[in-house]
Amino acid sequence: MSKGGKTIGGLLIFVVIAIMPFLYNMGKADAKPEINTDTPVIRELGATQCIEGTKYMRENHMHLLLEWRDAVVREGKTTYTNSQGEQFEMSLQNTCLNCHNDTPETVYYTAETANQGDNQFCYSCHNYAAVEPDCWACHAGPREAEK
Repeated sequence: MSKGGKTIGGLLIFVVIAIMPFLYNMGKADAKPEINTDTPVIRELGATQCIEGTKYMRENHMHLLLEWRDAVVREGKTTYTNSQGEQFEMSLQNTCLNCHNDTPETVYYTAETANQGDNQFCYSCHNYAAVEPDCWACHAGPREAEK
């Protein structure tokens, strides 16, 4: 009977240790990022609609950017027609970052510069989701071009 007691005691200790992280975090809010779409750039442009709807862009922006990359680099296409028939230039820097920038001067290139307070649009969600965007592995923006 003493073996049974040790087994149950060992299992109980294991279960307590296994659920401790969950108990520790219970009730703590996981602060989702607040995306500010009322930036100086958007106010200046007067744009209130992205190239596609918000739900679509949240779920598919990376697929869209990869499709754009392939279309531009491999097929030479430079114009995207959205679901409403509107046309946009296929360009991360000239289309997306025209609006998704805190100010016209602050285009970020790494997680470090974004975390220093430059542009928080992309990195606020990517940090929350623990995803590292690799856009700047290929793209060079104004600050890098000046060097």
